[in-house]
Amino acid sequence: MPSNDELKICCDLRYPGRRILGMRAGFLFINFLLIVMALYNLKPASRSLFIEYLGADQLPYVWIGTALTMAVFIGSYHRLVERCSRVKVVLATCLALSLLLVIFRLLLNEPGPAVATAFYIFVDILGVLMVEQFWSLTNSIYSSREGKSWYGFIGTGGLLGGVIGGGAAALLLNMTSLKTADLLLVAAGIILLLFALTWQMGRLGLYCEVELQGQELHYKGGWKVLKRSRYLMLIAVILLLAQLASPLIEFQFLKTVEISYPLIDKRTVFLSLFFSLMGGVSIAVNLLLTPLIHRYLGIIAGLLVQPLMIALSTFGFMFQPGLLLISAAKISDRGLSYSINRASKELLYVPIDSLLIYQAKAWIDMFGYRLFKIFGSLLILFLTRWLPAPFSLPQLSWAVLTICLTWLLALKLLRTEHQDIEQ
Repeated sequence: MPSNDELKICCDLRYPGRRILGMRAGFLFINFLLIVMALYNLKPASRSLFIEYLGADQLPYVWIGTALTMAVFIGSYHRLVERCSRVKVVLATCLALSLLLVIFRLLLNEPGPAVATAFYIFVDILGVLMVEQFWSLTNSIYSSREGKSWYGFIGTGGLLGGVIGGGAAALLLNMTSLKTADLLLVAAGIILLLFALTWQMGRLGLYCEVELQGQELHYKGGWKVLKRSRYLMLIAVILLLAQLASPLIEFQFLKTVEISYPLIDKRTVFLSLFFSLMGGVSIAVNLLLTPLIHRYLGIIAGLLVQPLMIALSTFGFMFQPGLLLISAAKISDRGLSYSINRASKELLYVPIDSLLIYQAKAWIDMFGYRLFKIFGSLLILFLTRWLPAPFSLPQLSWAVLTICLTWLLALKLLRTEHQDIEQ
């Protein structure tokens, strides 16, 4: 049971002053920073280990496996959250993930394809789970008005965590005797810090939930909502086209990394530095480019940046294959997705009723993204394995370019719809 002082703080937080809001946002900033720091220690390790024991050619299969596993897992997770306190679920999750990371580290003393595959899937689920938990908990303690004021600041914590996490992983591998598998213990330590921070926030009463006005009761029906609204349908199309292009770019990128870095620890160092650079680009774009484009060119112009940059870099890679150009494509895909594309996407939802947004996002996040990840993986297998004359790695860029052109056409249609809906 909370103490009288904790109940008083919790009561005050239902009608928070600016000082309380600032303190809560500061805690959440650090919270999100630690989540992404842990993830960016694990992502380079999982990719490098998978390439070492199975090879980049097998990536589409593990992506399909990840999507199917996640579909089952996330459904069970949502049922758990409905029955239990969010804070308790987060605390239990931190302890469970830390323990599993220690177990995986022990298993990697005798690594092989099965362990590398299981660890890859585990890291992808960990990333989705921890980020979803964070935003679910954050959404429950902020009103819409407060969220508009503080979410940009809180989200920057995640971008900074990517820079620090990737850079720290590379530094540890270069400057100490640690190996790729040892990054699992580093991530476990970070998650335990996250546990302590979350527990302290709960003790201080910083997780007092606001009324959601019944929105959680309307989790179903997203697809029907999309069919009824051309505007929401076009938003879904551009988001899902991005998700379709992403596996193709990831495959080209990791296959090129495999060729360029045959040694596991060198490969992990490169991936760690790359993820750190990608986070830095996201921060720079968020701070410098996004406000200027939105102010002078508008929301749709902000959404055009990502497909245009992907198209340019993949077109270059098609004729001049190399790590530089495919790295540029990868940064255009994920780095811009986490910065200008995300900010522009959220602004698209402003003219729409909040309940319709909630229903549409539920379908896109829970089903659409995973479905199109599977489609993208199957497309890679079809083009590189199952055709009588399989595509080479650079030739996959034709598929990426086709997706980008469709994406740009959808944005052209969305621009007209957006102008109509604002009038």
